[in-house]
Amino acid sequence: MVTSDNLNWYAAYTRVNQELIIKKKLDELGIENYLPQEEQVRDTPLGRKKIRVILIHGMIFIRTDKATSFSLLNDYLLNIVYLKDRENRHSLIIPDKQMQDFMFLLDFSTEGVEVLNKDLKRGDRVRVIKGSLQGLEGELVRLKGHKRVVVRLEGVASIATSFIPGSFLEKIE
Repeated sequence: MVTSDNLNWYAAYTRVNQELIIKKKLDELGIENYLPQEEQVRDTPLGRKKIRVILIHGMIFIRTDKATSFSLLNDYLLNIVYLKDRENRHSLIIPDKQMQDFMFLLDFSTEGVEVLNKDLKRGDRVRVIKGSLQGLEGELVRLKGHKRVVVRLEGVASIATSFIPGSFLEKIE
């Protein structure tokens, strides 16, 4: 039996334009997953239309146990490749708190964040103590001349908030 104690978040590469197919299969299997998307309004020949756009192409996040993670590849033949930890070459496990902050920030407002896939200069670890992002933990950076909090999934991606006043932040030791 799978208990929440042995569930981990894994980041997996998919083939381009296969993200929604993989998500549908995981949903059918009852496996928790997260595909970062946002709703956009686009002009089409038939007028303005709302569409869902994938924010990180070729990647999906899966929360499961180790045995099921292998079963998805071997038994269900999902066309995914798990990201590897650079040090031990095992599947990269994303800590729950980091993943919760990552999902919260993207779900909160994709207009107030920027997805960054480049390494940023490491700064102070901070926690947001006021405002709608209260409780969010990350790294303080200066980006485009403004203070922002970055939530980083090591080896995967980074997300930066919109401007946050310094008085809304506290340093984490």
